[in-house]
Amino acid sequence: MVYTEVLNKNKDFLDLYRRGRSIVSKTVVIYFRTNGLPCNRFGITAGKKVGNAVMRNRAKRIIRQAYRDNELLFPVGIDIVFVARRSAAEVKEDVLDSYIKDSAVGQINEYLAQAEETNQ
Repeated sequence: MVYTEVLNKNKDFLDLYRRGRSIVSKTVVIYFRTNGLPCNRFGITAGKKVGNAVMRNRAKRIIRQAYRDNELLFPVGIDIVFVARRSAAEVKEDVLDSYIKDSAVGQINEYLAQAEETNQ
């Protein structure tokens, strides 16, 4: 991943859940927040409700690949956490890929633009 570091500290995840914005879909919940760094930080979680270890790993693999395919569309300087839902392990990669490309990136950019306007 070109502009991305791995987000792996529990404190960072909890902070993002508390103070970040969220986008909800059938397959994933995306939490995001600006981080003030020259790179993005990316994390994935998949709880036991997603299924057994095989299904959780498949969901994480699909999410990771969809993020890689669309990494250049995301604005630089945000923390992003994808939380897999039960249907994430059963969906094809291109479905999640198109959702990120068509909807999620636009919503993130829109929110960040509004937040920037209010700060000025």
